Amino acid sequence: MTTEVHYLQGDATNPMAKGNKVVAHVCNDLGGWGKGFVLALSRHWPQPERAYRDWYRSRDGFALGEIQLVPVRPYLWVANMIGQRGTRRGSNGPPVRYPAIESCLEKLATEALRLDASVHMPRIGCGLAGGTWDRVEPIVRRTLLEQDIEVYVYDHGASAGPTDS
Repeated sequence: MTTEVHYLQGDATNPMAKGNKVVAHVCNDLGGWGKGFVLALSRHWPQPERAYRDWYRSRDGFALGEIQLVPVRPYLWVANMIGQRGTRRGSNGPPVRYPAIESCLEKLATEALRLDASVHMPRIGCGLAGGTWDRVEPIVRRTLLEQDIEVYVYDHGASAGPTDS
């Protein structure tokens, strides 16, 4: 059983593993795509943004806790995961919605197992969404690691580790 998250220095849009891979990230529920990690995704592949915007316009299953798996090249997919309400901090706190992230990761686990894929991500929900890694990491452990899915978390900063936020 996979018991630890692999923390790496680098870029989650350049996943470092063999075999099938899914790059996971958190999106908002407003159809907005233009700040944060999504810019790095769009620099590499146009498909995730196009698929997300089409999904938002169609409203077909577009809701907190849902995911969209987008193929971007052979053996590589991007998981658009709707895990934040809006884009700004308000009276209900930051936009992150931990239960939605958990629901997204549960669905992603099913897809990763079907694809026999590892999962690669920045510290999801902890950038513009305003969440904290000490709340997200246990969700990652419950939903992915306990399913024996390899998880890689990428940091750009000088130091990386399970307690960094």
